[in-house]
Amino acid sequence: MNTKSVGHALACPQITHHQLRLGKLKHAPLWALLTVLLLTTACTKEPPPPPEAPAPVQVTAVTQDTIRRVVAGDGVLFPLDQYTAMPKVQAPVQKFYANRGDHVKAGQLLAVLENRDLKATAAANKGQVDQAEANYRSTTLAAIPESVVKATTDVESAQEQLDAAARALEGRKALLAQGAIARKQVDDQQVLWAQAKAQLESAKEHLRALTAAGRQEQIATAQAQVESAKATFQSAEAQITYTEIHTPISGVVADRPVYPGDMASPGSPLFLIMDISRVVARINVPQAQADPVRVGQEAELTVAGVDQPIKGKVTVVSPATDVNSTTVQVWVQVDNPGERLKPGAGVHGKIIADAFKGATVIPATAILPGEDGGTAVLVIDSNSVAHKRPVQLGVREGDRVQVITGTKPGESVVIVGGMGVDDKAKVRVVDTTVQEADDEDATPEPGAKPSPTKDQKKGEAKPKGQ
Repeated sequence: MNTKSVGHALACPQITHHQLRLGKLKHAPLWALLTVLLLTTACTKEPPPPPEAPAPVQVTAVTQDTIRRVVAGDGVLFPLDQYTAMPKVQAPVQKFYANRGDHVKAGQLLAVLENRDLKATAAANKGQVDQAEANYRSTTLAAIPESVVKATTDVESAQEQLDAAARALEGRKALLAQGAIARKQVDDQQVLWAQAKAQLESAKEHLRALTAAGRQEQIATAQAQVESAKATFQSAEAQITYTEIHTPISGVVADRPVYPGDMASPGSPLFLIMDISRVVARINVPQAQADPVRVGQEAELTVAGVDQPIKGKVTVVSPATDVNSTTVQVWVQVDNPGERLKPGAGVHGKIIADAFKGATVIPATAILPGEDGGTAVLVIDSNSVAHKRPVQLGVREGDRVQVITGTKPGESVVIVGGMGVDDKAKVRVVDTTVQEADDEDATPEPGAKPSPTKDQKKGEAKPKGQ
């Protein structure tokens, strides 16, 4: 190979390599051939990297459904009504008529305290009443005192004198008219009549004074004694009634801490009666969420040991916020058939503050961070291209969220794998549904390959379109 051929090979290794393959440089020196081969290898271009595989994502359809505004909080169950029976007198318990766990009716006798001494006192007080009433009757029907008798006689005598003076005056007037007597005799008789009349008025006033100051005073005193005796007797009877313990409400005996023969004291409970035909959950709701809660709204209670949520209604919304917990207490009343719910149990309450029908709903897992602190979703079109859209969210119920703007029912949104996917990026939609066998319990034929188990099926994921 001449110098010109080698230079040409050094200038263009590809052509030289082609020439080598054609055998045109078969006479070139060995060093020249090696140089050409090295240059040819160095000038060969690297192949372009393979395109990046689309990111696998899981999607779901945007739906149109009813979603509720739920206000939740924890609380404790209380009975619908409760009564603590406490005695008003101190006495030993004579007998109990109800035990813990018994169901009682309103007005039922629960216990009797020792009351024989009180009954004896009441009997003595009844005798005092009878004595006072007898004294009152004797005072009312007693003989008229001597002073009253004399005053009455004086009135009668004065009346007779007045009558006699009146008759004499009339006679003298008749004689004066006939001219049989002088005028002076008529005038003198007129004076005597006036004196008799004045004496009669004085006697009547004296009798009236004696009657008002004596007889009426005695009657009033006797009557007061009767009233006092009756009041004492009624007090003794009340003490006896206090030894009989009744319940004003119907319910179940939740507690009876005293035994027969123990001393019952005022202020110490004998019975605790609870009406648990219905119970009230007192739920503490955060202050920021309590504004839409109203009396009459529906609610659901979740109680440990009860499989299904229990429906009830809001009966009370506290008008004030608790200063310690900054919560608002809401009472939810529920029926308690079979008395399954026990007062004192902890509950979780959900209050249905509002319901939006026909709302656009997506899973909470579809929500991604948006720009400027907002929220967004990835919408997948028919060509498996992701489009990042900002969305305005509404209420949230469990793992579902209302979308006000940004997407519409029927569109597909990413629920798994959306983090890191850029706008308008190609994705690979993965179908995670598992097709169940028609008859999993069917016996396979001899020699047939065993079918994968259910757990093995759940671990498989088939990409769409592959």
